[in-house]
Amino acid sequence: MILPIVAYGDPVLRKVATDIDQDYPKFKELLANMWETMYGAKGVGLAAPQIGRAIRVFLVDTTPFADDEDLSEAEQKQLNGFKKAFINAHIEEEVGDEWAFNEGCLSIPDVREDIKRKDTITITYLDEDFKSHTETFNGLLARVIQHEYDHIEGILFTDKLSPLKRRMLKGRLANISKGKIDVEYRMRFPSIKKGR
Repeated sequence: MILPIVAYGDPVLRKVATDIDQDYPKFKELLANMWETMYGAKGVGLAAPQIGRAIRVFLVDTTPFADDEDLSEAEQKQLNGFKKAFINAHIEEEVGDEWAFNEGCLSIPDVREDIKRKDTITITYLDEDFKSHTETFNGLLARVIQHEYDHIEGILFTDKLSPLKRRMLKGRLANISKGKIDVEYRMRFPSIKKGR
């Protein structure tokens, strides 16, 4: 089932999400709904806070980036078919040079900005069978994971912009929270009261 994506301004996007265990109610159904929601919105990642759940779960599927001709063959191969759920994730280390890349977010439609992130991360997480992993990722794959990881830490990509850039975006962000935007997927806007 496709779920509405929570828009900028909703308090759930600012909460540090909590760990879950195998007994989380209807977890497999939740994951299936999250995948369907992400693909329905043409996203490459989706975190549970974006569907209104403050739990440490996010999904990544970087396959759409694999066709980018600006990437090396090795990077394209790494991104193609990379599809993974991350549960109770914790980034252990971020290293390497910072580099800028144009990011967007399903919770902040029609806003894209260059964001600097470190090149390489080491992350500990559980997979959908609650098996533990510690892995290192780099390049664009690391960036997508970092973006989704920020969501479970209550951080949005706009927080990484300069104060001037944030001031310039203030009106657009306010309009998003009020639902004054055209989107091609279901959204839930914090400033629109239910029952009106």
